[in-house]
Amino acid sequence: MSVEGRVVIVTGAGRGMGFEHAKALANAGALVVLNDNGAARDGTGSDESVANDAAAQIRAAGGEVVASTADVRTMDGAESLIQLAIDTYGDLHGLVNNAGVLRDKMFVNMSADDWDECLRGHLGATFAPTRIACSYWRDQSKAGHEVNASVVSMSSTSGLIGQVGQTNYGAAKAGIAALSVILAQEMRRYGVRVNALTPVARTRMTEEAPGVADLVRKPADPDEFDTFDPANVSPMVLWLLGADCPATGEVFYARGKEIRRYIPWTFGEVITTDGPWSVEQIDAELRPIVIAKEPS
Repeated sequence: MSVEGRVVIVTGAGRGMGFEHAKALANAGALVVLNDNGAARDGTGSDESVANDAAAQIRAAGGEVVASTADVRTMDGAESLIQLAIDTYGDLHGLVNNAGVLRDKMFVNMSADDWDECLRGHLGATFAPTRIACSYWRDQSKAGHEVNASVVSMSSTSGLIGQVGQTNYGAAKAGIAALSVILAQEMRRYGVRVNALTPVARTRMTEEAPGVADLVRKPADPDEFDTFDPANVSPMVLWLLGADCPATGEVFYARGKEIRRYIPWTFGEVITTDGPWSVEQIDAELRPIVIAKEPS
């Protein structure tokens, strides 16, 4: 399951969970391209020092890393990022889509900009680099080169389970999970595996979220296991990036000492009729089912 010698891009890696993934990869011998444009939590602004300082920390610890400040929400930024990996290390074997933004609002208070920028900051920032990377791998495969590549994208329980105040964020994260499942079917023939992960950890986003900050706070006792340490998620990311990993088209959950595999959307109860439906018949059949599932 080694990632040693594999060239891996991590987006949104200047801080928090992305930085932990990049650091773990470098410690395991991967050649890392650390990407972060240094934007604020809501996606505005930029700061090149974020990526450069993070890369310097990894380099000081003996890791092999190059920094990128490209904006992966754009196709031009994504293309420059993929090209940097190839120009620097000669190939590309893995992509971790970790970049994202947060603009929490109750839906009736949400502006069109809040909606658009959140989807662009998550789904767009996953689409663009993945699209460029997959084109590269497809071309390599068609040219007769053996491809063994992996894409790992960050989804969220907010999208797959649901969370009040995060309709924009949840919609984007659910889209990332769906993208991963479908893309895995398309890219299997070219030697590319695609998976998604819903991490539960302490990040810049969770530490500033009302009601969540206290839940994920670091334990006062240094000997107590820190469930929400983002470093707990990184081993799962490394497993998914490993050349021998069998998983593709999967969505996993990682929190502290626990990893779960999601069961995809599936059918529940079925009702049928011998002829055309009437509203009254639908009501008679579905009402008891729906009521029984409502929370008490």
